[in-house]
Amino acid sequence: MAGRVEGKVAFITGAARGQGRSHAVRLAQEGADIIAIDVCRAIPDVVYPPSTPADLAETASLVLGLGRRIVTAEADVRDSDAVTAAVEDGVRQLGRLDIVVANAGIGNAGNRLHKLGEHVWQDMIDINLTGVWKSVKAAVPHVIAGGRGGSIVLTSSVGGMKAFPHTGHYIAAKHGVVGLMRTFAVELGQHMIRVNSVHPTQVNTPMAMNDATFRLFAPHEEHPGPEHFAPVSQMMHTLPVPWIEPEDVSNAVLFLASDESRYVTGVQLPIDLGALLK
Repeated sequence: MAGRVEGKVAFITGAARGQGRSHAVRLAQEGADIIAIDVCRAIPDVVYPPSTPADLAETASLVLGLGRRIVTAEADVRDSDAVTAAVEDGVRQLGRLDIVVANAGIGNAGNRLHKLGEHVWQDMIDINLTGVWKSVKAAVPHVIAGGRGGSIVLTSSVGGMKAFPHTGHYIAAKHGVVGLMRTFAVELGQHMIRVNSVHPTQVNTPMAMNDATFRLFAPHEEHPGPEHFAPVSQMMHTLPVPWIEPEDVSNAVLFLASDESRYVTGVQLPIDLGALLK
């Protein structure tokens, strides 16, 4: 079925690469115009290379190549004024807002919770939880003003539904995203705005596929790589696959953004290879 979000406008955070870029491209393939933001700079203690302005420009190029419009901005989801300005500029240029995908997030230095540095904790909560709230907060007035209802999709994680060691700050933030999702769903339902969350397992993006992850999962290897990470990651899953691709999450986002899920709200949707069955 082509054109599943034809004529709609989607606001996507963390859109320079990875899942965010994939969501922008997938929704554009199905007819949506895009408002895309990303911080495009390094954040302290994040254990993989940052996104760049060139990455965000590549996302824009991919969307334009599909014949859709896109408005981009370099904005930090911790900065309410910058996020609000980006949304307002996008709506001014594209005319409406129907879909929000609050996807931006980080993975920073891990440790046991009682040994975790306070600044590491605070950056995680500020970006992966408060940043989600600020992104939705900036967008909701425009979706309500449209009077057509809408769909909001929050990116959580398998870690938003179960715990893992050494990532307690991430686990706390992603569990918090579920609380945001449920509350927004209750508060916005009267406007026919649906709110759901997606919960991926490991995804083939820089956040998961990096040296820090490989060392965490294969600490006894001198030079661990994806070939060492894969068997350990696969053990976490029911299906015999080590990780998913960004497009696998994007297909779930598309479903939740489209009218095919018009009566689906308040749902935690795992894309997890059966990790939650373990």
